[in-house]
Amino acid sequence: MNIWARIADLISDSAAAVGTAMTGIREAIERITNAEARRQVAFTISMIALSAKMAKADGIVTPDEVAAFQQIFTIPRGEESNVSRVYNMAKGDVAGFEAYAGNVASLFPENRPLLEDILDGLFHIAKADGVVHERELSYLHRVAEIFGFSEIEFSRLSERHVIDGTGDPYLVLGADRNWDFETLKKHYRKLIAENHPDRLLARGVPEEFIRIATERTSAINAAWDTVERMRKIR
Repeated sequence: MNIWARIADLISDSAAAVGTAMTGIREAIERITNAEARRQVAFTISMIALSAKMAKADGIVTPDEVAAFQQIFTIPRGEESNVSRVYNMAKGDVAGFEAYAGNVASLFPENRPLLEDILDGLFHIAKADGVVHERELSYLHRVAEIFGFSEIEFSRLSERHVIDGTGDPYLVLGADRNWDFETLKKHYRKLIAENHPDRLLARGVPEEFIRIATERTSAINAAWDTVERMRKIR
């Protein structure tokens, strides 16, 4: 059974739970017995729900943002209604986005990398129209806080998504400027290994989300190229 079929089953089998929004959905997800399926469904619903809440916080949903969501998740024909149902439920729910973010965090209590994957996906959608707007950045910052990320961790994550190429490459890499070149290279190679698409799949990210792994790796490579160039000039 693919992930979209599982989400359809979750919605139809847990109509009452869905009616109580994210808290009920979380409880329904936790009843899925297969651990891998549970992670994938939880991840996908979290992305849909928090995307909806971000759209509500920003006040507008642009065609670019819709296209960006479809880039992250290739939605099979016939499954669009299931995605729309979760999206509209979250957007229309009176519960604030902080409650949603808290519920998402509780779904992955020991999986910070997966929470970072969610934040990366939200950034990808936010910047689809060419800029991360102030309200979107505030939303993302608060979600990151609820997820347990520090200020420096959020700065590192957000620098990966600077569109004009002016981001701090050391911050993108999470590296100290005082490290020698060999230490930097070893750290860079470790990052590339940790962010390989296979690693994302292993921690429960659906195959449809691999575009984010590719985008993240590109940002790391670009930062490393800049650092390497700067070190050679010195």
